[in-house]
Amino acid sequence: MLVILLNCVTLGMYQPCVDEECQGNRCRILQLFDDLIFAFFSIEMTIKMIAMGTYGKGTYLADSWNRLDLFIVLAGALEYCLQVDNLNLTAIRTIRVLRPLRAINRIPSMRILVMLLLDTLPMLGNVLLLCFFVFFIFGIVGVQLWEGILRQRCYLLLPDKVEYNKPLAIYYTYQQEQDRDYICSKPEDHGMHLCSMIPPTTIKASENKTLTCTGAAVPNSDNSDNDTWCVNWNQYYSECKSIGDNPFQGTISFDNIGMAWVAIFLVISLEGWSDIMYYVQDAHSFWDWIYFVLLIVIGSFFMINLCLVVIATQFSETKKREMERMRLERARFQSTSTLTSSTNNSEPNSCYAEIVKLVAHLWRRGKRRMIKKYRAW
Repeated sequence: MLVILLNCVTLGMYQPCVDEECQGNRCRILQLFDDLIFAFFSIEMTIKMIAMGTYGKGTYLADSWNRLDLFIVLAGALEYCLQVDNLNLTAIRTIRVLRPLRAINRIPSMRILVMLLLDTLPMLGNVLLLCFFVFFIFGIVGVQLWEGILRQRCYLLLPDKVEYNKPLAIYYTYQQEQDRDYICSKPEDHGMHLCSMIPPTTIKASENKTLTCTGAAVPNSDNSDNDTWCVNWNQYYSECKSIGDNPFQGTISFDNIGMAWVAIFLVISLEGWSDIMYYVQDAHSFWDWIYFVLLIVIGSFFMINLCLVVIATQFSETKKREMERMRLERARFQSTSTLTSSTNNSEPNSCYAEIVKLVAHLWRRGKRRMIKKYRAW
């Protein structure tokens, strides 16, 4: 387990963009650790294959976790065998990310959780099918009601022969809050933002005075501002048209079913859902809050808790089965171990502890023989 954690640390310390050729001391030390860890895992796999056998029931390859270890070791061996200058080994090196998964088989509680996840997949499939129907139904409703409305902006419509001496955008945006979009409502809708509700233009007349513009543009004039008078250019953003981009850099909309699913996912996750609701209310209707409240109740409160119920129901059964399996494994190792004392009723040791005991046994045996020879001499 310590070697696995050390391998995770060394993998996280690699900086391939800083030292691509691995010429620095940092990269060389990490590479040395990687070589030693690979050798350790290879020796461990070989010892297990010899002790347990390779094929058949109860052997090394009969366990799925051991097959994963074999795959990782073979991928590492392939990386060492294909050390060619003009060969790209990026795809093979990507398999290194599987090395931390070795820890799952060493920690019983983590193994139980992984097996729980695998056991609940069939039951979670039905829950995911229900989620799909919820996404599909709410997505269709959203597309039918709000397709394209989040692109609506107040378009600039100037009278004839009016000149202006300042840059004007083609549609209105907030002066103080550039990250927000002023989404307008068309006359046939009943949204909360109309183009007629745009606040008047303001200018800084002096150091301590802000002037609210109320004047109208004069034809055939430069319409310059002064300390007492200025043109309210915002009054000419009077036509609501679908000419802008969707909010949040075009990522939130109900223009198609795919984009609607993205918005629904954000609402269910409760991540920025209120901003989406406010945008829709601005462009369509105040009563659109009903859609979002229903979506949160069904999606966030019901479906997510349903997943938790499925997992909790399966947990006790999976834990009981895995504990029984581990008990049988301990009993099998205890019965097949050649070094376990008949008077020792404690839990069986691991493979590494058995190797240490074997070395200690051989050392004591050799020591006794040397003492006998010394006394006889």
